[in-house]
Amino acid sequence: MISPLATFELAKRLRRGANEHKGNAGKTLLIGGAPGMAGALLLAGNACLHLGAGWTILEILDPASAHACIDTPELMIRLAHQKADTALIDAQPDVIAIGPGLGKSELASTWLNAVLHYPNAPLIIDADALNLIAESKDLLALLQQRNQQFPGQTVLTPHPGEAAKILGISAEDVQADRFSALEQLIALTQSIAILKGQHTLISSPQHSALQCEEGNPGMGTGGMGDILTGSIAAITAQGIRHQLNLWQSTSLAVQLHAAAADSLVSKGIGPIGLTPSETILEMRSLLNKLL
Repeated sequence: MISPLATFELAKRLRRGANEHKGNAGKTLLIGGAPGMAGALLLAGNACLHLGAGWTILEILDPASAHACIDTPELMIRLAHQKADTALIDAQPDVIAIGPGLGKSELASTWLNAVLHYPNAPLIIDADALNLIAESKDLLALLQQRNQQFPGQTVLTPHPGEAAKILGISAEDVQADRFSALEQLIALTQSIAILKGQHTLISSPQHSALQCEEGNPGMGTGGMGDILTGSIAAITAQGIRHQLNLWQSTSLAVQLHAAAADSLVSKGIGPIGLTPSETILEMRSLLNKLL
């Protein structure tokens, strides 16, 4: 079980000094948003922005969506470069997240290959980035090599279907023994892994499995996973200079995500019709109360 008290104690490390600037809160780069799926990356970006990242940069694959967002002009949105490795070198991100709305195009694979080669920066892999790894022995090998070279610097965020694809089993098999499936996923990838769903699980090669007791059925809606990815990115980016590693940042984000959804339901907002956008703002409120 994740201890809310112990996990929320980590949030105090994010308290900012009077002389801090955006550089202290980190530069995040989020990659995804193929045609028809730009909203997924925008949700992840909004979560990253509202959970406190210093910069939130979106590399969006959909040309029609690669423009400033009127509702959130703070997001730095640009069309994903065809030369992903060059774009990464130019951006020099502190944290990278890839997957929300990514699709499985050649450009998507190019970006995933590039981020798996990018050294040392904490990396969050979600959604179609996980599906691409499941379908490519080469990408899986790159992930394994990255984790051998930079242990503790990659987190996977699959739902049961995505975990099943990586493991070559059925989603029903995953759900029948979630702890076993999580262990298999970590043994195969050597990553920190979150197995989403009722009572989300988190574990890593260095940590025993923990279970989140919070959360409710209202979270079963499109976009909830995207905002979790953005939240992990934001907290990790701040944690680099505030003594939080990727494991701790991920644990805190998982707990905040579920607790925010429960808080909204307690106020009569949901579970039916609970939205990711509402949950982002509730996460921000809870985080600031913990500082």
